[in-house]
This record gives sequence, structure tokens and C-alpha cells, in this order.
Amino acid sequence: MKKIAVLLTIPILTIMVQCKQTEKDTKSSQIPKQVVSQIVENLKEKHGEDISFRAQRGVTQVANLWRSTDGSISDFEKFCQEQFIANPDDLYTLFEKLSAGYEVLYGNFLRITKDLMRPLHLDMGEITPIDMMFGSFNASAHLTEDLFSNKIAFVTALNFPYYSLTEKEELGKSWSRREWAYARMGNMFTSRIPAELLQNYSKISTEADTYISQYNIYMDNLRDDKGNQLFSDNKILITHWGLRDELKAQYSNPDNGLANQKMVYEVMKRIIDQTIPQMVINNPDYLWNPTSNELSKDGEKISFKPEPNTRYQQVVNLFQALKAMDPYYPTMPNYIQRTFEGNYELPVDDVEKLFIDLVSSEQISEVGKLISQRLGRPLEPFDIWYDGFKSRSSIPAEKLDAAVSKRFTSAQAFEREIPNILTSLGWGKDKANFLASKIVVEGSRGAGHAWGGAMRSDVALLRTRIGDQGMNYKGFNIAMHEFGHTVEQTITLHDVDYYVLNGVPNTAFTEALAFIFQKRDLDVLNIKDSNPEKDHLMALDILWSCYEIMGVSLVDINLWRWLYENPNATAEEVKQTTIRIAKEVWNKYYKDVFGSADEPILAIYSHMIDNPLYLSAYPLGHLISFQLEQHLAGKHFASEIQRIFEQGTIIPQLWMKGGVGESLSIEPLLVASEKAFEKIR
Repeated sequence: MKKIAVLLTIPILTIMVQCKQTEKDTKSSQIPKQVVSQIVENLKEKHGEDISFRAQRGVTQVANLWRSTDGSISDFEKFCQEQFIANPDDLYTLFEKLSAGYEVLYGNFLRITKDLMRPLHLDMGEITPIDMMFGSFNASAHLTEDLFSNKIAFVTALNFPYYSLTEKEELGKSWSRREWAYARMGNMFTSRIPAELLQNYSKISTEADTYISQYNIYMDNLRDDKGNQLFSDNKILITHWGLRDELKAQYSNPDNGLANQKMVYEVMKRIIDQTIPQMVINNPDYLWNPTSNELSKDGEKISFKPEPNTRYQQVVNLFQALKAMDPYYPTMPNYIQRTFEGNYELPVDDVEKLFIDLVSSEQISEVGKLISQRLGRPLEPFDIWYDGFKSRSSIPAEKLDAAVSKRFTSAQAFEREIPNILTSLGWGKDKANFLASKIVVEGSRGAGHAWGGAMRSDVALLRTRIGDQGMNYKGFNIAMHEFGHTVEQTITLHDVDYYVLNGVPNTAFTEALAFIFQKRDLDVLNIKDSNPEKDHLMALDILWSCYEIMGVSLVDINLWRWLYENPNATAEEVKQTTIRIAKEVWNKYYKDVFGSADEPILAIYSHMIDNPLYLSAYPLGHLISFQLEQHLAGKHFASEIQRIFEQGTIIPQLWMKGGVGESLSIEPLLVASEKAFEKIR
């Protein structure tokens, strides 16, 4: 599941955008270029030529951020002259004090946010209007502006230069750890977004997240055309994660698996096109045939209203909230660019090409034929989630559920087992106990998520859905994924040498470790895999997973391009366009493999609705995890995980070279898949 990010008011250290204000900002104070030049010359004369670069960039950064409300030109001159630090020892002292202060501020504000959102994220009864008000309240909305007002932000920007992605790629190879930390400090204040825009985004994103977290389907109330109930009593699945995982689980059902999968797909299509009856969403009171779209109660058919494009209204709301911030990022004037070049530190065109190259590869066609052969039937659209390359796919779901429910009876039971899980994976007892002390497990209202801390006195939250009878295998599998996130969050907060380098280069890297932990779920359950083809099967499984999620990501990217071309689009128009793009991507990259056209399935992902452009983190994470797995083979798992993730937030390609000795690429996976075909055939 997604790793919930720190809200926009807390500077995300991987976001890099230039800070020049626009004419639309009426409070901007345009500091003349000659004033900047003169101050730089004065600083050079006072401190020597060695500080030339820092002075030029720092004074320019402050000038671009300075507004008339911050003071006059003479105030600006005085500030730069007095606050510029030339001595290296004094600069490091400033760096440490800023780091400590930011940890206190950002850490406590994040803790406030996590606490306020507990009623929304945990099953604490019905969500009331006041829960929504508190959950969408952004206590730190004014923090950034306050830091500008008291000049802390300006001190940071003056003394720690911002470097572009190109500069980081060129210079970062030879930087020391301290130089990397200084560069990340330079990312802290590169824009000045009004507090009201941040507060509005917090409200809109919370509403979208809550909409998704409460979108449950009562599967035992579904009926086929003969009136049969196909799913067991009390089976409640969240979209899309629960529905997807049910499709996967049905591959081990030799009797009714295919019929059940087809019914789940009908549910998905109703959600996508919004013909789903409003009354069956999170409601156990009605029987529903998703194929005919008939609703009944007490044996009588009843009329209904479909969901009124609520799904796509969330997209409209999020787009408008994010677009309102565009003027404050003139060198990255849209959210797409900020996400990829700023947050992922990978240009969107490069990411898109990476995805297209894989989904168009000959290896995909080969694996599609192999899956069809294994299933003994032509591929169905939902076979994008084929789960048969995993060792557990042949194990009955009942056996897996029994193994989990016996050991993990509750969230607290899972939490108590964390030290044992970690020691089984190679961590020493003391380190395992320390990591466990920083992870709290809770039952989730939604599908599950991980939420780390922003200060070392806080904990990482591991949340997964837990039923009345305790954890089942699906919940455990998700919990292992989220567990990987929390281990990463804890290592990269506590074991990285500088606070401003805490974390990973982008969210794909935390997804990578989450996938690695998730793949070890059977090991944790002491269910041994003696299959000699295990590694080959893993390569094919990751290839097929990349194929699925890369297509979804291409839909997400192209939808956001369309939104920027059509900024006043209605929810109805967004729905129609989402479906159109999903079908176009399907027809271009999936139709020949699956043998069917115009399938909308790539539009089902909930991330499109509540977490814009996050989806690309998953396929990138798959590629990273595969390269990590190849590197980890034959090595001490825990020691290597510690070493690699202690690199922190250097840029992605340098992180990969430092971690596994090669850049991020699809080639290792394609080569391994070719070898797998030779063995599996």
C-alpha cells in the first residue's frame, strides 16, 4: 500500500524547485539585480573568493524569496551582510542547529497530524463531521510563512545553496556526506506557498483519502444471474486493494475461482464507469448482481441511483488544489514536473520511456503465452494480476489463513512478534528490539498504510486491516509490505548520519524494501519453499507485476497531462477521459497479449483518486527491488539492508550505484526473464 507522505507544509527534502516569485504574487519585493551583485561583491571582499559561489547563489535565493513585508532593500542588504556565514566551522554549527530545530518543528507537527487523523484511519466507529474537520486541519499550514517572517528560512536559504537535479548528477559523485547534507538543506526553502493554499490541499486530500478508505463492497451480498452467492459470509473488501487481492486468491480455487474472478471484474467495471449503485457502497442492506446491475432487498427488485461521479470529483478537487500552487513554482510550473523532476528526481519523459520499453518488450508477450498455458485457457483482462508465479499461489487460502490467524491474532500480536520477525531475517537481537520499539501496529480502517515519523522520538505506524477473527493471510501479506516501509522509515531516520538526509531518494525506494519484505511472508510463517525454480519464478512474477502497474501508471500520467490541457474539466469529463485513456493504453500495450480490446481495467486503482501520480513509485519500486534482490543473493540480508538504506536521500541513480553497483534499469529484469523462460518451458 501507499506510504503516506508528510503534508506539503513540511518541506519534502527531495523536492527541488527554484524560488523566484511571480508577478501574480502582489506581496513580492523585487530586489534589483545590481543590489544583489553589490552585496555579493561586498561579501567576497570581506571573506575572500572562496565563498564566491555560495554568496552568489545564497543572496540570489534570498532575493527571490524576499517580499515587501519582509523589509526594505536596505533591510535586505543588512540581513545578507550580517547573516552570511563564511567560516566552515561556524557554518557546520549553524547546520547542526538548523537540523535540530527543524526536527523539533516538523516532527511535532507531523505527530499532531497523525493524531488528528486517527479517527479517519483507524476503525474507531462512524466518521463524524467533526472528525473530518480535525482530520483535514493542517496545524502546520502557517509554519513555512512563520519561518520566513522570523527570518529562519532566509538564514537557511542564504547559507545553503540550492542545486538543480543536473548539478546534483554532475557534482554529487564527488560530494562528501556533509556536502550532500548541505545540498539537501539547500532544498528546504525554494518556494513560498500561501498558507491558505496548503490548508485547502490538506482538506481536499483528506476528503479523498477518507472517500477511498470507506469504499467497501460486501461480497457476500453479490449474486450471479442464477441468484447464487459466490463469496463467503462476512467477506468485506475495500476497493481496489481488497478486490484485487481477492482476484489473486481465487487462482488457488480450482472449483469456482474463474467465476468468482469474473464477478469481481464486473464490480470493478461498475466502479470505474460509476454505474455502481450508490446504496451498495459500504452498505450490507442490499443484494446486488454486478453483471446485470440489478438491486434487490427482501426478494424484491428495487430502483436505485448510481454513484454520482463522486470518484472523479476527487480528482477534480485535487487537481484544482494543486494547480493553485503552480504560480509559486515558476521553473516547475505544473504538478507533473514537480512530482517527477522534483520528488522522484527522474524526468517524467525518462520514466515514461522506461515503462513503455518494458510493456512493449518481447518478454511480455512470452510470459503472457506462458500464463495462458498454465491456466489452460485464454487470458482474461483480470489476469494482469495473475499470481501463479509465487510459491504461495498453489497453497490453499484456508491453509494460509490458518497459519496466520494462529500466530497473529491481533495488531498487538503482530507488534509483539516484530523482534522475532527481524531476528529471523538476520538482525541481531539488540537491533531488532530497537527497531521494534519504534514501530507501532494498528488495525486500519482502510486497506493499510505505513506512516513514519519526522523526529527520532516519534514512532512509525504500521496499519493493516484486521477482521473480528484476527488477521487473515491477506492482512498479513499487506502487513509485511507495510512492515518493510516502517523498517525503512526507522533505519533512515535513526541510522542515517545527517537528519536532512533521512529517508530515501523517492517513494519508489521505500516501495522496493516493502516488496522485499512482502516476498518473505512465507519465510516468516515458517512455510518453506523448496522449489528449485524459485528465483526464475520470482523474475517472471516481477516482470508481470511491472507490466500491470506500468500500464496503470501510464494512464495516471496521461490523465494529468489532459487535466492541464483541460483545467476546467467536470467530473463527468474526467470520468470519460480516464476510461478513454485506460482503453487506449490497453489497446496499445495489452490487447495483443490478452486478445481483447477496449478493456477499462487499468482505471481501477484507488491511488489515481486519492494520491496523484504516486502510482509510478510502484513499478520503479519493483525494478529497484529486483536489482536489490539480485545484489542480496548470497549476502547477509540485514547487514546489506542497513548499509544500503543508510545512504539516505542522495539522488536515485547514485543511490543505486552505491547500493548495488549499477544504475536503475529494466535490463537486469529482462535478462533474468529470458533465462527463466528457458528453464520454465
